[in-house]
Amino acid sequence: MLLPRAACATDPRVPPIVAIDGPAGAGKSTVARELARRLGFTIVDTGAIYRAVALAAKRAGVDWEDDEGLGSLLDGTQFQLAFAGENRVLLQGDDVTEAIRTPEISRGASIVSARPVVRTKLLGLQRELGRRAPRGAVLEGRDIGTVVFPDADVKFFLTASDQARAARRQSELQEKGLAVDVAEVLADQRRRDKDDSERAIATLKPAPDAILVDTTDMDLGEVVEECLRIARERLRARPGGEKPSGK
Repeated sequence: MLLPRAACATDPRVPPIVAIDGPAGAGKSTVARELARRLGFTIVDTGAIYRAVALAAKRAGVDWEDDEGLGSLLDGTQFQLAFAGENRVLLQGDDVTEAIRTPEISRGASIVSARPVVRTKLLGLQRELGRRAPRGAVLEGRDIGTVVFPDADVKFFLTASDQARAARRQSELQEKGLAVDVAEVLADQRRRDKDDSERAIATLKPAPDAILVDTTDMDLGEVVEECLRIARERLRARPGGEKPSGK
């Protein structure tokens, strides 16, 4: 069954949508969270959704490439997902915020996100989360501006050099008590980049009208300020005259 195309985000009846895409380690999560806070919008981390699917499949003994098993998992009671507090992710009521960020689950997320059955079943959920946002939503992932909300009011594509992204990811993992070598992180990252950019559906690529931001030599605070300036300009010009809140 074909899902309906995303409603035009420039329609004043639809909450404003800001899409942030890009590879792992480019700063998407940090920028998305801060933009949402400053604009007074809801944050929707689509990457966390796919990571949760990978973790749920592992716990249920479902292979990450088993389309039938994944479909049954998402249709059943073993995948009950919720978000709480400061970006906490709950699976079956358990806080899995840290569990979905391991290198193994990162690889699993890249695999399951390439399965058509998974993307079809989760596309509607992602759109609904954006549309239900009371003031507007910031969604971050890999295909927000190209597939999930192709008519988003503002689209960013963040990127950075391989080395910069790997160093950031290693630092994140070390802060969580996971000792990993940067070479291992870099190899895993390049494997995911290859998979994400070559897959047949929801390919990792910037939308034609996305604003490209290379964060290699930028402090993420600088990235936030620049993206915030652009987002506010675009949102002020939106039909209906919606004005984002925040400072």
